[in-house]
Amino acid sequence: MPATTPEPTAPVEPPPRPPRSVRRTLNEAAHKLEYRPARLPAATGPQRPSQAIRSATDENRDVVPHAGRAVLALGALGIVFGDIGTSPLYTVQTIFTAHRDVVHTTTADVYGIVSLIFWTLVIVVSVKYAGFIMRAHNRGDGGIMALAALVKRHKLAYASALITLGVFGAGLFFGDGMITPAISVLSSVEGLNVAAPGLAHLEVPISLAILVGLFLVQYRGTGAVGWLFGPVLLLWFVVIGVLGGREVVAHPGVLQGLAPTWGLRFLVDHGGAAFLTLGAVVLAVTGAEALYADRGHFGAGPIRLTWFSVVFPAVTLSYLGQAALIHASPHATSNPFFLLVPGPARIPMVVLATLATIIASQAAITGSYSVARQAVQLGLLPRLRIVHTSDLEGQIYVPIINWALCFGVAALVLGFRHSSRLADIYGVAVTGTFVLNTILFLAVARGLWRTPRYKLAPLGALFLIVEVAFFASNLAKVQHGGWLPLGVGLVIAFVMITWRKGHQMVSRNRAEQEGSLSEFLASLSDEDPPLRRLPGTAVFPNPGGETTPLALRAEVAHSHGLHEKVVIVSVQTIGVPHVDAADQLSSEWLGERLFKVVHVTYRVGYQDSVSIPDALLQARKRGLLERALDLEHASYFVSRMTIIPSDAPGMGRRRKNLFIAMARNSSSPISHFGLPRDRTVMMGSEVSI
Repeated sequence: MPATTPEPTAPVEPPPRPPRSVRRTLNEAAHKLEYRPARLPAATGPQRPSQAIRSATDENRDVVPHAGRAVLALGALGIVFGDIGTSPLYTVQTIFTAHRDVVHTTTADVYGIVSLIFWTLVIVVSVKYAGFIMRAHNRGDGGIMALAALVKRHKLAYASALITLGVFGAGLFFGDGMITPAISVLSSVEGLNVAAPGLAHLEVPISLAILVGLFLVQYRGTGAVGWLFGPVLLLWFVVIGVLGGREVVAHPGVLQGLAPTWGLRFLVDHGGAAFLTLGAVVLAVTGAEALYADRGHFGAGPIRLTWFSVVFPAVTLSYLGQAALIHASPHATSNPFFLLVPGPARIPMVVLATLATIIASQAAITGSYSVARQAVQLGLLPRLRIVHTSDLEGQIYVPIINWALCFGVAALVLGFRHSSRLADIYGVAVTGTFVLNTILFLAVARGLWRTPRYKLAPLGALFLIVEVAFFASNLAKVQHGGWLPLGVGLVIAFVMITWRKGHQMVSRNRAEQEGSLSEFLASLSDEDPPLRRLPGTAVFPNPGGETTPLALRAEVAHSHGLHEKVVIVSVQTIGVPHVDAADQLSSEWLGERLFKVVHVTYRVGYQDSVSIPDALLQARKRGLLERALDLEHASYFVSRMTIIPSDAPGMGRRRKNLFIAMARNSSSPISHFGLPRDRTVMMGSEVSI
């Protein structure tokens, strides 16, 4: 049967911009990456993927806001600054209670603590994150996974080691994600001890009920209430700024604590004991990573604007006010935050604090979902079930991550029962992430931007001296429970590295088993008796176009036939957050004479959703496939591999068994690729590692 000649089609037009009338909530991405129309030649059928896609090469493309800067700044309040904005609830209290043998209510100590907190905020948040590291982005996206993707794509020096550091940083993020909701909500509910002491015994049950309820409603998404996040946090920052400012006006001498000399004097006077106190001072910057990780949601400008105009002044005033209160009334160390509040307003303040910490916890939870999806797309985790809770970008729900976090958070609340005890284990994961971010940033600045060493050296020294000091001081918490987030990070990093290594081994062995596609197609003409041509269209997902899908080999072997129309689809994850629609698809004819197939390359970013049927419909619409190709009734054939361990080198037996267990429990490729269940055939095969 002669091969069908594709019909000529009109020139391909780039997809239009999404209409501006699409509703977006403040807690979602209020932007998209800048769209630049693709200059593609007229389509005359399947196109070879020789056109280098801009998505992987245009490094300067950044976030283009689809809303005013003020609106985006308000949205950033609800997502980016919830954690760092609620840190005043417990930071000063922890410093003066957990380290009461070192930190006293003398003028020197009070001003010294204020100085250390203030300059930690300046160096870590204002200078490092808002000032420098925000400049390193992966097509607008930020966070440690974005830095790892840059290192991987550009194959920088020591790329393998740097990517491993990025993987460990992602693991620490999950460890931190368990503690953030627990310590935030507990610290807010503990305001009952000040506002209504008779209800203090209900602090743990109320906190547990709030947190478990929060995880129970995650599957519904936050679209219905997300618009409240920004305004509620704005009210929070205004209130804590006013409360702190009142005390500063009453005791203006505390402003002296902003001078760095007081912090240096505290460190010199107390020596090694002051060094251990840094483990509590760093609580003031928990959540600083969110400034960078959420860069892709709002862009650098609105995040910087929000930090310098609202958050930084508000939290600074809160810390100054608490210090002034402690200096004037030493007994206030028991809970300086809520003791700043006038008596009649304490119950409403507990409610507002609880709302603020719920929002901060929500941001940590959804951030964990996003990191998990990025890890799946980058090949660091097996396929996970991901549920899209709305049509808006970023609204996802990952059940296994949700319930793992829920279990961990509930265990922390029941096990530690007080925010001050949780503070004893908080900080190891946070400071570890700080250090890893700095190392990756310096590698990108040197290897990608070619920044001279004499410029990088003082900057790197400043950041690393501060962050390594914080990390080292937090290591003292390991024996008191700090091993928990560190252990979670190590376990998750080990799982990611094992999956990446095992996947590479399976891919290599699978490619050998599949064999060359061109040779397979050429051999079909020599079949005796000749192959029957089956009616309809068959679609075969496959990692690439060079090897033969195992399902295709199985179809020919068992039915001695081949569908009239065969489409092989390769999903290729690019190391960018999103791939433009104009760049996602390309196609080419493979084979000769009677047995020709079309190979479609479907490119996605690590934050894109995958749907092979939708991609094929788009390819047909753009002329990359025949216009008459029946995709509405096409059958999909998927190779479901059974992985068996062997004595081959590469990984130990236990790691192989771990990889196999993860592979068996990964989500179905039918769900992952968005295939229609009633038209998909699973065909088994075995691959050894």
